[in-house]
Amino acid sequence: MKPTKTLLTAAALATAAGGVSAEEMTIVSWGGAYSKSQLKAYHEPYSEKTGVTILNDDSSAEAVAKLRAMNEAGNITWDVVDVVAADAIRLCDEGLAMEIDPDTMLAPAPDGTSAADDFGDLLVSDCFIPQIVYSTTFGYRTDLVGDNPPSDICAVFDLENYPGKRSLEKRPINNMEWALLCDGVAKDDVYDVLATPEGQEQALAKLGTIKDNVVWWSAGADTPQLLADGEVVMGSTYNGRLFSVIEEQKQPVAMLWDAQVFDLDGWIIPAGLSDERKQRALDYIMFATDTQRLADQAKYISYGPARASSAPLVGQHAELGIDMAPHMPTDPENAKNTFLYNYEFWADYRDDIDAKFQAWLAQ
Repeated sequence: MKPTKTLLTAAALATAAGGVSAEEMTIVSWGGAYSKSQLKAYHEPYSEKTGVTILNDDSSAEAVAKLRAMNEAGNITWDVVDVVAADAIRLCDEGLAMEIDPDTMLAPAPDGTSAADDFGDLLVSDCFIPQIVYSTTFGYRTDLVGDNPPSDICAVFDLENYPGKRSLEKRPINNMEWALLCDGVAKDDVYDVLATPEGQEQALAKLGTIKDNVVWWSAGADTPQLLADGEVVMGSTYNGRLFSVIEEQKQPVAMLWDAQVFDLDGWIIPAGLSDERKQRALDYIMFATDTQRLADQAKYISYGPARASSAPLVGQHAELGIDMAPHMPTDPENAKNTFLYNYEFWADYRDDIDAKFQAWLAQ
């Protein structure tokens, strides 16, 4: 389905999208610079095309719990939800997300390559429509680290050379892996160790060495704000959020790419929508995940588009005019020492390790 530049009337949209009327839809995402990139690349053009009003909800961090509750109550209020791949796998396994046939529900590449082939191995779940490749990594205040800027992930645990507060996400994912890496576990063995109760305790014990110096965050915008305010010396967040605070806001912040954790983010459509809402959600997904739209998002934030056909179209930042390629987590210089996130592990272990992690936090 090719996007048009004209504003469709409600009647025209109903004809084009199988009876969907120009009303409202709620799209759930992560807020901050990331939601802004979606607004510019997807939401505004889609609203202009269709007349549909998009309501933004920044609850993606709680998407699994909230969709479980909505399903239990029989009242699904979200239409399209942005989630990480591991959460998409969980939602699909639990029947809370609808299955997607990429070759009939997603647009082919401009050269006719099927969506399934264009997304390739990034289609990690039958319910997941990949959007971006991103990484979780660390930013640090350049004016607070003296003449010895950190180059190794284990600087996070080094309070002697890098005193001050750190910010870490209030969940076990990534924190547990980094803790084990910095406690001597080989990269290839991290998930085998983390699958054991002893390995989980080892990771929590390592995190315990800095626990009193941690500010725990829940929203991706938190660490950039904490860094901008000088409240932390270093902190984890998504690389695109750090790009914003460094390049757009010109704060005295730099990126620590070592052991950055590659991950996928994308869309799911909740199961249980009415036919009208489901068709509208599918119409949005068809539009927002075509080759050009995914490339367009990279004009606003430094995340790599998930389609192979989109990558050659990534150019300069829409406002800054700088080349975006060197700011991507996949850039060879940035990807010298990456850590590959294990989706299946966290889909299987998330609930149990979450409970243990939250109990540890409360101690």
